[in-house]
Amino acid sequence: MADSQLSAAPRAPHVPPHPMANPGYGKRSASGQRPRSAHDFAHLPPREAAVAGYVDRLPDGADISVKTGSARWVTRTFFSRTPRDDAWWAAFTRGDVPPEQQRPTRSRAFVLLAALGRTAPALSLSAADCAGLEPYVTEWLARGATEAQLLHALTGGLPVPVHHAAALVRSRLISKMPPERAAPPTLPAVLRVLECTKCGAPGRGEALPGGTCGPCRGEQVPVPASSRGIPVGGVRDRMAEVRAAMVPRTRRTRA
Repeated sequence: MADSQLSAAPRAPHVPPHPMANPGYGKRSASGQRPRSAHDFAHLPPREAAVAGYVDRLPDGADISVKTGSARWVTRTFFSRTPRDDAWWAAFTRGDVPPEQQRPTRSRAFVLLAALGRTAPALSLSAADCAGLEPYVTEWLARGATEAQLLHALTGGLPVPVHHAAALVRSRLISKMPPERAAPPTLPAVLRVLECTKCGAPGRGEALPGGTCGPCRGEQVPVPASSRGIPVGGVRDRMAEVRAAMVPRTRRTRA
């Protein structure tokens, strides 16, 4: 009789989860990312491509910040697998990036109107009716009304029979429209500064086309007149005046 013993398969070493940053910080993925592929970072050098692939696989909120010990600046890393042009990054630093172009979808207001017949069959609406009434429902939602409040206003105390569902819904949406909400306080403008990908010099998006600053692109940076050197003769004359002023008063009197 042969006796065989099967050993358990070796366990994979325990890999602790990647540390997460404090709430509000860490990795943030840009909107409108296209699906991952094997050639996302093929245009980068091998080391940079490996770093980009590693960051790409991290979850949002992962701690990948650069800590310098400064109490004035907070470094945040924004990651985009999808290539962006200079105009996009410049708009991003100003905080006014346009929304991504997506396939048109039905709005929340349209869906609510289309489903109205499930709650009240007498208020079943056509697609054309929903499109015509959509702006009124959108305004209700913008003024803070909930879907439950909206349904109660439209379906409560219905007449029997309902001769024209769309006309009745429009009349109630207009006559029972809630008051406008107070405008929210104005928030300060977003201030973001990018860094040169070669030397790390800070700058606005407009000053970093392609992600590099002027000196790294070979451009000559003009030197302000206030920072130019003082002529040698002028320095000597000024130092003589300073030394004369430092001579004790008694010595100047005797002389």
